[in-house]
Amino acid sequence: MPLQPEVELTTDEQKVSYGFGLQFGDQLLRNDFPGLDLAAVMAGLQHWYNERQSLLADGELNPSYDAIKAKQEAVAAELVAKREALAAQFMQANAQRPAVSTTASGLQYEVLEAGEGASPGPRSNVVTHYHGTFVDGTVFDSSVDRGEPARFGVHEVIPGWTEALQLMRIGDKWRIACPPALAYGAQGAGDAIPPNTALVFEIHLLGIEE
Repeated sequence: MPLQPEVELTTDEQKVSYGFGLQFGDQLLRNDFPGLDLAAVMAGLQHWYNERQSLLADGELNPSYDAIKAKQEAVAAELVAKREALAAQFMQANAQRPAVSTTASGLQYEVLEAGEGASPGPRSNVVTHYHGTFVDGTVFDSSVDRGEPARFGVHEVIPGWTEALQLMRIGDKWRIACPPALAYGAQGAGDAIPPNTALVFEIHLLGIEE
């Protein structure tokens, strides 16, 4: 449903003022927290802009900032613990499957199709098709879905991939499971991969481009 204008937006001054509001709204979104009160936000904006005064002194505001920060950190820590537990449970259960082999690093792999070609080296460039999912099966990235093989250096990818590719031969198709330490670790990868997440890939090694 299109937005319904609540103010006139005809003059340049009105449009620029509205643009300031959009910028401030974006800042609020980037600093959002449960319980954020837009009415209080607008009151603070109007009090400072119109009167250069605040209803609250720093001595009242700062403890509340600290309290909200502590709540956010507690929620983040809880999410980290849940992801770590989920990753550990998945890796443990997956390791029990007869078709799965586990390397010394903790990488798990299952041979789906066996090839007979050469194996890449640590500085090789490879051509692959892959399908990446979270442990619940949700797809987060897939060259298969895009219909275009991926080309990259063996040393340019996550540790789990670097290790697996050097064990594979051209023509191999493997399913690998990477614990967080062999994926994107505690940092994650932007909005796509949360921190401390185990990842599953089906990798088809199509070729080596030295």
